[in-house]
Amino acid sequence: MSKGNTANKKIYKRLKRTGIPGTIFSFIFYTLLALLIMFLTVWQFTKYIFVTKMEHEYKDLQLLAKTGVTAFENGTAEGFDELISLDYLITDRSGNVTAASGEDTRAGVKERVKFDIDSEFIDIYMDKDNIYYYIDHDGTLAFDFPALLLSGRRALYYPAPEQTAAMQDISDKEVKLSKSIIYYPVWMSVDMGDTEQSLVAKTFFSLNLREFYLLIEIAAVIAVLIMFLLLSMFIKSIKNIIRQKRTINYFYTDTVTGGGNWIRYLIKGDALLKSSWNRKKNFAVVNLVFVNYRNYCICHSIEMGEEMLKQISGIITSSLSKKDEMCAHSSSSSFALILRYVNDEELDARLKGLINRLEQTGTGHKFTFQAGVSMIQKSTDRNGYPVKRKDIDLESEYNNACTARETLADSGESGIAYFDEKIVSEQKWFEQVQERQKKALENEEFLVYYQPKYDPRTNTLKGAEALIRWQSPDLGFISPGKFIPIFEKNGFIVEIDHYMIRHVAADQKRWLDAGFKCVPVSVNVSRAHFIESDLAEQIRNMIDDAGCPHELIEIELTESAFFDDKKAMINTINKLKGYGFHVSMDDFGSGYSSLNSLKDMPLDVLKLDAEFFRGDFTGDRGEIVVSEAIKLAKSLNMKTVAEGVEVKEQVDFLAKEGCDMIQGFYFSKPVPSSDYEKKMGRPEQ
Repeated sequence: MSKGNTANKKIYKRLKRTGIPGTIFSFIFYTLLALLIMFLTVWQFTKYIFVTKMEHEYKDLQLLAKTGVTAFENGTAEGFDELISLDYLITDRSGNVTAASGEDTRAGVKERVKFDIDSEFIDIYMDKDNIYYYIDHDGTLAFDFPALLLSGRRALYYPAPEQTAAMQDISDKEVKLSKSIIYYPVWMSVDMGDTEQSLVAKTFFSLNLREFYLLIEIAAVIAVLIMFLLLSMFIKSIKNIIRQKRTINYFYTDTVTGGGNWIRYLIKGDALLKSSWNRKKNFAVVNLVFVNYRNYCICHSIEMGEEMLKQISGIITSSLSKKDEMCAHSSSSSFALILRYVNDEELDARLKGLINRLEQTGTGHKFTFQAGVSMIQKSTDRNGYPVKRKDIDLESEYNNACTARETLADSGESGIAYFDEKIVSEQKWFEQVQERQKKALENEEFLVYYQPKYDPRTNTLKGAEALIRWQSPDLGFISPGKFIPIFEKNGFIVEIDHYMIRHVAADQKRWLDAGFKCVPVSVNVSRAHFIESDLAEQIRNMIDDAGCPHELIEIELTESAFFDDKKAMINTINKLKGYGFHVSMDDFGSGYSSLNSLKDMPLDVLKLDAEFFRGDFTGDRGEIVVSEAIKLAKSLNMKTVAEGVEVKEQVDFLAKEGCDMIQGFYFSKPVPSSDYEKKMGRPEQ
């Protein structure tokens, strides 16, 4: 995957990670944290009240403990009972009870509390029955909901003292607390001096109505603050979710069609193909191109062209399964699709139906669409069971689909092309040629072959055309049709032009010095070269460096070159003629502007395309066209060369019509320079 698309994936993952799931998780986390803070705050405040209250009880018990030491030393435990109105125990250091008054109702659960008045921790025991007393300040029965709320066990309720005899048994200590809304029995241990004994007494934690309300008010304030915080967080989370969804939608949306864009296609499509749910399904990656888009924009406007793309996107999307198929506007006039299919025939029929439907989109226009397809079949393990596509690369598959579609590009008609092994072989060959081309030039692996041109009336040599061949050490002998199109596509053809001009000029100079009867040799110059304003000077300098006379070199241009910059072409031709070179037009008749080219270009030689002489040439129409072309050339003071002539009847006809030269297998195929020397001959001594 390209660096740009990898970066897009990282951006998406970062958005997704901080998007809706992250927002929900954050909200839940902070909600729990806020509730925990609220609980801990209320708990700590309650604990503070408890400790503060119990400090007073602890002081009282300390005084009683001192009195108890004296009483027990004097053997007056009975007097101690008169001093203390609480149930109590006397324990030794091991916790064994040595004396007691009242029932031991300790729960056995000991907690350690540290009061401010003492640096030591104090042992506190919960009461076994965990009894709560709720008595209103006026002596009536208190509201019982707090008991249910605060008690985890059971609660005993006592009405006003005058209403029951049970209250008469409550001690003075309990009566003193009767104005409290709640009091709670707690056993507290106090050391009895140096006697190694402890007084463990049943005292009470009390909370009056004002304190209870204060506790409730603080808890309520904290709860309100927490709820406000949570509400703010909830609103912020909702806004964040909406913002994240809008961001992702913007990240995924094509600005022209309003549908999915290339980024969405790569990210979602990659997940679709790799999904475990889809491992049993076959998919096709499709590059669908609206061939007429640029022409439509020229005839109408870019705005109307984009509106047409939007309609096309809608038609394609309506034909897809929303669950496991996709469409995205990938570039100017291209759409990227992922289709599910059962077999090849079903996929082909579906694509043809879609293209036929799209062709009807434009009213008054003939629209054409071309599709390239890369088919992805289900992957299986060694036992034949479908497995997840872990290593699939959607971008590479789409590139394969584009490669298949490019095989249709020159036709201009609607069609479907499938990526197959033939295309793979062609791509591998393309790479092999590109890898070797520079080294081949440096090592002079390219050979110059010469195909003679003969006068059909006298059978004498009048000229030749220089043609290139490639003798590769590892690829073998390669004909030009297998590498020249690649060089034209990648621009290396310019280097080949230079190579051929230098070698032909050097050969002509060598033959001239050796006394051969040299005739003009034509060398092809590609259309890519004519973007250079100093082309004529480059050619002149290369031939002068070889010391070759200019009249022995003919510069041959293909007719397609005349469709480029006409003004620059005419300027270059005039310069070449001014330097003494002959200029010819190759493949006359293969294009659509031949006559117009002849009208404007000051050419010396006209080469009739070989297609004139293939098939049944002897028909009246074919002979008339060739005859008139020869007459036209003569009228323009141009010589004519007929290419591809293979039979005697054609030679005889051309001789009769006054064709100046014939180049074809009838006289000679292209031959190496050593064989061409034999055809030239030496002048008589």
